[in-house]
Amino acid sequence: MSKRRSLIAPRLLLSIYVDPDAPQNAALIGFALQYLVLAAIFQLADGVQAVAAGALRGLQDTAVPMWIAIFSYWVPGIGMSVGLGFFTPLEGTGVWIGLATGLFFAAAGLIWRWNRREVLGLTRGQLTP
Repeated sequence: MSKRRSLIAPRLLLSIYVDPDAPQNAALIGFALQYLVLAAIFQLADGVQAVAAGALRGLQDTAVPMWIAIFSYWVPGIGMSVGLGFFTPLEGTGVWIGLATGLFFAAAGLIWRWNRREVLGLTRGQLTP
C-alpha cells in the first residue's frame, strides 16, 4: 500500500478544515498527519489501560493499580516526554511519544496484574449475594 493511499482518511479529515493540496498548507498538513498518527496510537494505549483499570476496579483492587499508573505516567511517561521533547529534534512529537509510552507502561502493568489476579488472591470472596 502506498504512503499516499494509507493517508486517505487523515487527509480527508483535514480537508474539512484546510485545503490539503494548497502549497501554503504543506507544513501544517505534515504536522497534522504526524499528530493524527500519534493520537491514534495514544487512543489505543489509553483504551487498553482504561479497560484494564476498570476490570481491576471491579475486583475492588485499586491501591496497586494506582501506584502502577503513577509510576507509569511519571517515570517512563514524563521522563521520555522531557527527554524526547527538549533534548532531541522531535520536540512536540517527542512529548506525545513520551505520553503514549506512559500509557503503554500503565496498560502493560495493569494487564500483568489482571493476569495474576488469581495468584494474588483478588478473586476470592469477591462475589456476594
